Amino acid sequence: MTLIDNFDIFVIMDDKFYLLMVDKFISSGIAELDFNDGTTRLVLRKENTLDQGLRIPAEGAEPALLAKETPKAQPIRLGIAANAEEMESGGSEKIKSPIVATFYASPGPDAPPFVKAGSLIKTGQALCILEAMKMMNHLEAEFDCEIMEIHASNGELVEYGEELFTVKRI
Repeated sequence: MTLIDNFDIFVIMDDKFYLLMVDKFISSGIAELDFNDGTTRLVLRKENTLDQGLRIPAEGAEPALLAKETPKAQPIRLGIAANAEEMESGGSEKIKSPIVATFYASPGPDAPPFVKAGSLIKTGQALCILEAMKMMNHLEAEFDCEIMEIHASNGELVEYGEELFTVKRI
């Protein structure tokens, strides 16, 4: 069946809805979308970066699976204690989770952790990975600091605002 043969079915469906869905998908950080309303199935997949656009398989070919690819991690902003009331004695601050996610202490199962208690961290250095909706997000330091304590465990689900690290600015 060619695209022309499918065109009549596509027109009967709400084409504005599908076009809006494709537009939102392209501009989002979502790597894969599989939509099925019972009569129509729409599968959209992207390469690791948004710049490469939508990959469309040849007619009759099965789309390549992205399971072996690791999603590109995106840096996110920290949940640093914003005022003196949240600072502990000794000048330490809490880094809180900015999202609901799964906490990963290392970039892979066999890799060493990004940080340990006592680690000296530079601005922009990764502290952990927070996975939310299959997106791997690096949590990066916004300032030079020393890791005093790590509150989350590897593979643990963390809530928005939950304390992840206690740090001291250097």
